[in-house]
Amino acid sequence: MSSVARSILTAASACAAALLLSQTAYGFDADAAMAMAKRSGCFKCHAIDKDKDGPAYQKVAQKYKDNPEAEQKLFDHLTIEKVVKMPDGTEDTHKTLRTKDLDAIKNLVQWLLAQ
Repeated sequence: MSSVARSILTAASACAAALLLSQTAYGFDADAAMAMAKRSGCFKCHAIDKDKDGPAYQKVAQKYKDNPEAEQKLFDHLTIEKVVKMPDGTEDTHKTLRTKDLDAIKNLVQWLLAQ
């Protein structure tokens, strides 16, 4: 094997290991969380790093940082339909996730809090 091929293989292995470590170290699967958010239409009103009609996920994570009730509050917000105030002052019904898979919802909540 050439040194270039060996370097590429080493770099690819390091990237794969880092990805696995990040998913297990934080206890969530980011790809699965983002896929669920996309399927459920969350990105219509939210983005990771900028406000849209809903707050950026980074702002949500900051709001709940060090809050022992954070996971339960977000779980409830994602599973119980309720009225929310929009930036223009109007009110709208916040849609619930399109799943009943509790582990998948917990994964999404943990991903949101890690932003």
